[in-house]
Amino acid sequence: MIDQLYSAFTVFLSLLVEAIPFLLLGVVLSSTLLIFVNVDKLIKIMPKNPILGAIVGSCIGFLFPVCECGNVPVARRLLLEGMPTSVAIAFLLAAPTINPVVVWSTWVAFQDQPEIVIGRVVFSVTIAITIACVFSVQKDPRPLLQPLLAKRIYCLTSSPRQQGEPVSTPLATVPTLLQSGTYLLGQGGKPLRMDSTLTANVVMSKPNSKFKIFVENVVQETRELGGVLILGSAIAAGIQIFVPREIILSLGQDTITSILAMMLLAAIVSICSTVDSFFALSFAATFTSSSLLAFLVFGPMIDLKAMGLMLSIFKPRMLIYLFALTAQLTFILALGHSYLF
Repeated sequence: MIDQLYSAFTVFLSLLVEAIPFLLLGVVLSSTLLIFVNVDKLIKIMPKNPILGAIVGSCIGFLFPVCECGNVPVARRLLLEGMPTSVAIAFLLAAPTINPVVVWSTWVAFQDQPEIVIGRVVFSVTIAITIACVFSVQKDPRPLLQPLLAKRIYCLTSSPRQQGEPVSTPLATVPTLLQSGTYLLGQGGKPLRMDSTLTANVVMSKPNSKFKIFVENVVQETRELGGVLILGSAIAAGIQIFVPREIILSLGQDTITSILAMMLLAAIVSICSTVDSFFALSFAATFTSSSLLAFLVFGPMIDLKAMGLMLSIFKPRMLIYLFALTAQLTFILALGHSYLF
């Protein structure tokens, strides 16, 4: 028992060491969006069509080389800044795979099987766009989000815009300092809401404040997401040690069960998408290429560690929907691959 606890603690630390740098990278990118990106212009150029929005959201991941640990804070920032739901969800699902670092690592691991590299990219984009289009039917994302995040979005969209035009919502009639949110003291003693008017007024007029707000947002999001990451890593480590891996691997005796076994293994081991190709390569001699492909596609989108982080954005019901849709689409595509190749 002591040896198992020691092994679990070792796996727990290894997951944290592997994930924290990418979580920090995602937080930095999220804070960069908050401070340095003109979100109003970005939202205007985003396509309103749900399919086009999903395609754009999945391709944004190629510009942000973050894994499933680092994409969560960026996706949360996209939602906070008013991006369409399809864009945020497509980015959340596609970014861990559709980025140059992961594509390169997959190519290094499977140089002799280029169909796995191509299949991983094509399947990931297909699943991300499909699921994003499904959830784009929900025009208002707040019922799907955690109450605190939904409240922040409500305050952001309900507060007066930077042009100073009042908004005809209940918040517009409430004194500013009685509304929820983070405020700074602006010129003339006028309070400024951090989520809306800060970047347009304080940040642009005071260059020193830009760096200060950047650091404060990095610290805040690291604190919020770090706790969830620790919990998810602890659960993943416990399952890896206390559930014998032989039980999972023994299921992979034919086409269907091998795909299911590798999907289950991907969810349990929670390996970062930048290195999971080399882990999957160790099973190349005993599992089919279709099951390896299922591992490489399903793991970065849905694993215990990523789902723990997603709880900082979505309600548990939403995660169940995401898990079910992703699992079904991954299985169907991998099964089709097994019959075609």
